[in-house]
Amino acid sequence: MKRVLFLCAVMTATLGMAQDLPTNPEPGKCYVRCTTPDVYVNETMTLTVKPAYKVLKTVPATFKTVTEQVEVKAAGKKLTIIPEKWGTETVSYVSKEGGNTLRITPASFGSASETIEIKPAYAQWELGAAAPDCASGNPDDCRYWCYKGYPAEFATVSTTTLTSDASVSKTPLGSQNASYTKRVLLEPARVVEEVIPAEYKTITKTVLDKDAYTTEETVPAVTKTVTKEVLKEKGGLTTWKEVECSLVEYQALPISWNLGSATLTSAAKSIIDTRLMPVLDQNPGVKVELASHTDVRGTASSNKDLSERRAKAVADYLISKGVNSSLLVANGYGETKTKNRCKEGVSCTEREHAVNRRTEFRLINN
Repeated sequence: MKRVLFLCAVMTATLGMAQDLPTNPEPGKCYVRCTTPDVYVNETMTLTVKPAYKVLKTVPATFKTVTEQVEVKAAGKKLTIIPEKWGTETVSYVSKEGGNTLRITPASFGSASETIEIKPAYAQWELGAAAPDCASGNPDDCRYWCYKGYPAEFATVSTTTLTSDASVSKTPLGSQNASYTKRVLLEPARVVEEVIPAEYKTITKTVLDKDAYTTEETVPAVTKTVTKEVLKEKGGLTTWKEVECSLVEYQALPISWNLGSATLTSAAKSIIDTRLMPVLDQNPGVKVELASHTDVRGTASSNKDLSERRAKAVADYLISKGVNSSLLVANGYGETKTKNRCKEGVSCTEREHAVNRRTEFRLINN
């Protein structure tokens, strides 16, 4: 961080050597460098913070009650069996059939004879005896052949002749009759069919009248008008301004912060309005450091964070009052710059700790 420049008479010769120091400074006076700030103007713009969308609503189904005839027992049939009817009947039959008695008359014969040729007449060559005067020494040379005939031979055979052939005579035998009683079917069994009608009942039921459906509704977009800073004129011109010398040292801004809080109370805002705002109004373009500190209780990191949030809370409030943010430097030092003996491990009173819990400001060079 740049240090604030003190121009005093004893430093005239040394400061005269710097190129950017104010010209013709007066001894014993204090000066701060002022840079003309960027000039911003507020512009409004409309943002869509929530787009238009559709909302679907469900319309439940509707029902109606109807009555209806329903069959509780189907039509059927009743079958009745009528048994058969029987009677009796006398039936005659032949218990013994008639036939015939046969008498056989044997054949009768008579005596007779018959002459038959038992050997027919024939002739044959026969060798006769040798001649007694045969001169040959071979007796066969003196023999001769004769063709000699023989008469037929007959015999008388006694025969039997048929006087009358055998015969049969029939004598009829009469038949025998009998009777028996039998059961006869007078009327066959039958099935009588009777139709039993269906049975019905009236019931009440709920039926769908109209099914569930959805309706569509378009919810318009939600817009928000915001104000933003727009650079109108670029700053940067440097001038030197004489200020009270006390303002270049840290000045107390006696804000009472709630324990662990970085929220400005109405009383704290009133202190800023009456103590700090007049200084800024009287020194336009001068940069200001806002410094916040804590005591050593708690961790160093939590104290650092708390002090930074408190310094930023003061800066944000000043910006809301119209102070240019480029002229504000918010620093949180936590427990690093205690003003008394209350260090880590040192027992201190609540009043001694309160000295270190402070918020300060001072004018600084760019």
